[in-house]
Amino acid sequence: MMIADRYEVDPDKLLRIAEEQSAAYAAAEPFPHGVIDDFADPEFLAAVLAEVEAADGLAWREMDDRFQRKFACASTREMGPRTRQLINFMNGQEVLDFLERLTGIKRLVSDWQLGGGGLHALRDGGYLNVHADFNLQRHLKLDRRINLLLYLNRDWQESFGGQLELWDADMTACQKSILPLFNRCVIFNTTDKSFHGNPVPVATPDGRPRLSLAFYYYTNGRPAAETAGAHATIFKHRPGEERRSDRLRSQVKRFLPPILTEWMDMRR
Repeated sequence: MMIADRYEVDPDKLLRIAEEQSAAYAAAEPFPHGVIDDFADPEFLAAVLAEVEAADGLAWREMDDRFQRKFACASTREMGPRTRQLINFMNGQEVLDFLERLTGIKRLVSDWQLGGGGLHALRDGGYLNVHADFNLQRHLKLDRRINLLLYLNRDWQESFGGQLELWDADMTACQKSILPLFNRCVIFNTTDKSFHGNPVPVATPDGRPRLSLAFYYYTNGRPAAETAGAHATIFKHRPGEERRSDRLRSQVKRFLPPILTEWMDMRR
């Protein structure tokens, strides 16, 4: 069978996973989540990875500040045909049905704009601090409910960094650290307390980036217990990080005029 004739992800397999893992998903700590290995058709995903690695025309958007150092591309027009095919599938009927059964969240809507999602890359020294995600897709006016991350990294070692960390609501401890292995899928509920990130900088011996595909799913409204005003990404300090950054900030402010120190305080 040719790759083009295969499902990107076997729908029957998805339904079996939802049936077998829905209870464990709901009970997972520090917030509902699941980790699924061998998620997609491996040959198809290998073709996606080959496209990403060979692509010269991707308009990577760089995000480089004190919270993150990463690259993202959400323009499907610039991606290869297999990558576009996979993205369309992940936003389609089979995956939405699977996610509703797995998470118990009904009437899910995918985001064809890939707002904040799409291809992500953490290159040498790249990281993303622990955070809770933005909670409203402003163009569609929908509430963000689920994150799905699909990793594209072959033979990834713990020493390479870039692990996905899941933190408790009080930011006292990392409850789970997940290696971004090839064909590993991580799914989790998105709330103001679902703190996660890739705070350990990437450092691979061969210089290759940490690659992933990110998909976000929405509903029209959310439970009252999860309702909050619309907000952007909320970054958090891990224990010990705030003291180091505050010391550095204080040292830098000693040499700046008042107008710049006021601006720094507003950016906190």
